[in-house]
Amino acid sequence: MSHLLWKTLVLSPVVLGVTMLVSVRAIAAKVPGSSEDIKAKVAQAKAPIASAASIFIQTEQPKVNQQLVAQKTDDNNVLEEVNRYSSEGENQNSLSQVTSVSQFSDVQPTDWAFQALQSLVERYGCIAGYPNGTYRGNRALTRYEFAAGLNACLDRVNELIATATSGLVSKQDLATLQRLQEEFSAELATLRGRVDAVESRSAELEANQFSTTTKLVGEAIFAVTDNFGNNDNNNTVFQDRVRLDLQTSFTGKDTLHTRLAAGNAVGLALPGGTFEGTQTFSLSPSTNNSVYIDWLSYYFPIGNSQVYIAASGGIQSDYVPTVNPYFEDYDGGNGALSTFASESPIYRIGGGAGIGVNLAFGKNSGSFQPSLTLGYLASQANNPGLNTGLLEGNYAALGQLNLKVGDRITLAATYVHGYHNGGTVLFDAGSASTTTGVVGTAQANFVGGGNPYSTNSYGFEAAFKPSDKLSISGFAVYSDIRGFGANDDSEVWSYGLGVALPDLGKKGNVLGLFAGIEPYVGGNTGDKPYHFEGFYKYRVTDNISITPGVIWLTNPGQLAGNNDDAIIGTLRTTFTF
Repeated sequence: MSHLLWKTLVLSPVVLGVTMLVSVRAIAAKVPGSSEDIKAKVAQAKAPIASAASIFIQTEQPKVNQQLVAQKTDDNNVLEEVNRYSSEGENQNSLSQVTSVSQFSDVQPTDWAFQALQSLVERYGCIAGYPNGTYRGNRALTRYEFAAGLNACLDRVNELIATATSGLVSKQDLATLQRLQEEFSAELATLRGRVDAVESRSAELEANQFSTTTKLVGEAIFAVTDNFGNNDNNNTVFQDRVRLDLQTSFTGKDTLHTRLAAGNAVGLALPGGTFEGTQTFSLSPSTNNSVYIDWLSYYFPIGNSQVYIAASGGIQSDYVPTVNPYFEDYDGGNGALSTFASESPIYRIGGGAGIGVNLAFGKNSGSFQPSLTLGYLASQANNPGLNTGLLEGNYAALGQLNLKVGDRITLAATYVHGYHNGGTVLFDAGSASTTTGVVGTAQANFVGGGNPYSTNSYGFEAAFKPSDKLSISGFAVYSDIRGFGANDDSEVWSYGLGVALPDLGKKGNVLGLFAGIEPYVGGNTGDKPYHFEGFYKYRVTDNISITPGVIWLTNPGQLAGNNDDAIIGTLRTTFTF
C-alpha cells in the first residue's frame, strides 16, 4: 500500500501539469490564433488508411517568404476595405448622418440595380452554380456581394465580345452595365484589388512550396507510465514516439506513404516475460529515438477496388477493416492505450512486405454492402538467406469477408494462414525482431516448441452503433498450431468486447471501456490472462488530446499458481499536425 501511495505522489506533478495545460487553453481561447490554418494542414482521419487512397493529396503549407511580410500591411488594408463594405449598416440604430449612397449596407430586391443585374444574369448566364441558370433568392445583398455578381457579368460580356459574338449583347444591356459599373465603382475596385493581392500571394507561395504532390502529416506522443501492482520492479517512465508521414499522390487517387519514426519506449517488466499490456506508442523501430523508415507503402484504385503494396513495415490493419471503431487508431495516439484493445490479435499475425486488395461487390449501394479483402505479408521478405525471403520465410496470408448493414452494423469473418520459423513469435506484426511479440502471453507467442510451425487462425469481428453516442464492438480468435516437431501442436484463444461513448463531455472526446482475454494457450494449467482497460480521450484542441487510462491484467504470463495482478497507469498526450 505504501508503494502505491508513493507512486501516486510521484505522478501528482503530471496531474498538476494536465490541469495547467487545460487552464492555459481556456486563457488562450480568448486570444485570436491560427487554428484554422492548423486545421487545413491536418489529414484527417482518422478514417481508415485503406480508404485514404481515394483522397486527393493537397500541397503541404510552404514556408512564408520574407517578402510576404512587406505585403501584409497592404493586404490588411484591402481586407479592411472589404470588411467595411460587408459590415456597413450593421448598427441600424446609429444616429450618424448618412452622406453617401454607398453607406447603405444592402441592395434590396426592389432596387433597380438588383433587378437589372438579375435580368443580366439570367440572359447571359453570368453566375454559374444554379441548375436552371436563374438568379435565385429574394434576400438583400451587401454592396460587396452585389459587386461580385456584377463583376462576373462584366467578365462574361467581355468574353462574348472577344469571341465575336457581340451581336448577342444589346446596346441597352451595355448601357445598363455602364451605369451599374459607375455606381459600384468603389466596390469593384476593392474586389479586384483583393483578387490581385490573392493572386500575387498565391504566385509567391507556389514559387516557394515544398511539393505539388506531397503533404506532411505528423504525430508526436508524450506518455508517463507506471505499474502499480504488487511485487513491482518498474519505475515511473516518461516516454515518447514521433511519426512523420510524407503522403504523396501522383494521380489524385493514389497515395504513397513514406513514414519516418523514432521513439524511446521500453516495455514494462511483467511476470513470465509477457507481452500483455503492450501499448501502441511502444511500437517503434527504436528505443533511443533513432530515426527509421518504419513504413513504406502505396495505395491505388482499380475500378471499385483498392490495392495496397507494402515495401516495408506493412501490417494487416493497413488494408483490412478491423471493425473496432473508436478503439482502433492504427497504433496512433488517439485510440485505445493497448495493442490488445485497439484491434483483434488476428491482425497482429504476420506483417512486413507484400500486397493486399479490397474487392467491392457491385457499387456497394444501399444498406447491404459486402466486400472481400485478400492479402499476403512476409516479415523476412528482404532477406535472401536460407528459409527466409518473400516466399520461404515467415508469412501470413489473409482473407476476410466484410459485411456492412446500413450505418449501424458491421460484421467480418477472417482467416489467416501463417508459416513461422523456429524461435519466432506468433503475434509479431512484422516487427524487425521476430522474437518480440506485440500482444498476448509469452506462451501464446512462443508456440511450436522452438521448431518451425504453421498456423490456421479464425476470427470473427462485429460492431454495432445503436446511436451516435454509443458504439459496441468485439472479436473472437482461435488459432490452430501445427508444429513440425513431436508434440508441438497447440491452440491459442482470445476474446474481447468494448464499449465506446463518443463526444462524451465535448465533441471529439471518447470514453472507452474494454474487457477480454489476451491470447493464451488452451489447455494450460495456468489461469486465463484477463485484460480490463479504461481510458478517456480529452480533446484539448483539434490537434492536441490528453488520454489518462488504466490497464488491469490478471495473471499476466498465464503462470500456474498465485500470480499477482498488474495495474498499469498511463497519461498520454498526443499532438497531431
